[in-house]
Amino acid sequence: MLEIRWHSRAGQGAVTGAKGLADVVSTTGKHVQAFAFYGSAKRGAAMTAYNRVDDHEILNHEKYMNPDFVFVIDPALVYTTDVTINDKPETVYIITTHMSTEDLVASQPKLDGKKVYTVDCIKIAQETIGRAIPNTPMLGAFMKISGMYDIEFFKDSMKRILAKLPPKIVDANMDAIQRAYDEVK
Repeated sequence: MLEIRWHSRAGQGAVTGAKGLADVVSTTGKHVQAFAFYGSAKRGAAMTAYNRVDDHEILNHEKYMNPDFVFVIDPALVYTTDVTINDKPETVYIITTHMSTEDLVASQPKLDGKKVYTVDCIKIAQETIGRAIPNTPMLGAFMKISGMYDIEFFKDSMKRILAKLPPKIVDANMDAIQRAYDEVK
């Protein structure tokens, strides 16, 4: 089973991102979960969202997991929250930051020895979508790192999911996904 934990602040789109990923995965015949845990319902409060993906029915509905991937879409959470909790040696971290991977790891000792990738999803979202909602760029970076789906398949699936939005916003999200796919290091 593939397990993903998202670290975010309320309002940054982690729940929507987790649900969007689940929607894409569900079209491929796999079983999937997407859910969130809110410490507070206030915009800006730290929160987590989760995905589980498996070939078989998923009976575990607990928030506790040993994630295969950890997405951190608010860079400050690397310092204020233990994003490494319950990880395993092969857990992969994708963290939005303006810092290089080396500088980030040097500034946060808990990431030392971990598989860490960085991309500035907030900057990408601001420059493409016009708002600091870094969920779709994070998914673009995830597609690159995980190789889960071909990027064109993923973008086509996300276009379907975002179809209720104005075409300009859908196109901006596709640009954000592609940029993060291309820029993740």
